[in-house]
Amino acid sequence: MSLPPTNSIEMPILQELVATGGADEIRFLYERLAGYFPQIEDREVSAIKLGANVGWRKTVQKAGRNLEEKGFIKRNRGAWKITEKGKATVTEESSSYTLTAAVLSPATHLNIQELLVEIGSFLGFAAQTEYEYYDVVWRETPKSLRLSHIFEVQSKGNIDSAFAKLKRAYQSQRTKPFLVVSSEKDLKRAHQSLAREFQDIETAVTILTFVQIQLVHRNLQAICDILPKLLES
Repeated sequence: MSLPPTNSIEMPILQELVATGGADEIRFLYERLAGYFPQIEDREVSAIKLGANVGWRKTVQKAGRNLEEKGFIKRNRGAWKITEKGKATVTEESSSYTLTAAVLSPATHLNIQELLVEIGSFLGFAAQTEYEYYDVVWRETPKSLRLSHIFEVQSKGNIDSAFAKLKRAYQSQRTKPFLVVSSEKDLKRAHQSLAREFQDIETAVTILTFVQIQLVHRNLQAICDILPKLLES
């Protein structure tokens, strides 16, 4: 196995900790971090999942020690927690550090719809695709008439049309509206359109990218077994 340089693992560690709310156990990070390095072969990833790849574990641990020495994380046995200094570093790097198809598989409109349904289910919502003319909807319960969250997925097409649908749902039920776009270019275009044509819902709409949805799904999937317990009232 050709292990990546230790310093190349440091930023992914910080990003993973931010994505999981600031802290995580190292045993969960080993597998997720492997996804950042396409040079790691499938058989080696399988070994990592089984906890059988000692070299990878040592490399990640060394990266963790370096981050702790820099003041970016704190380690308490198997629990790693990002510091404010570490969070600031992630923010500074976010404009230049971009997840690409080498890290996450290319996504389609249908794939993102399916991920949104699974994310909703992880979080306890009744989720479905293609409800009336919306791409994805979440309800508090299967019998609830109110739509809690609405997602329009844009891989191509008219962004203004998607905003019009979201505006209608927000104004009628105060539904939480989300637009999910396929690229950073579309993200910029969507923000410009929102500010120019849909100022009345500008503060209500959340715009996300396909990559962000993939990351949310991946991280929630890693804790889906314990998530229901955490969300119990």
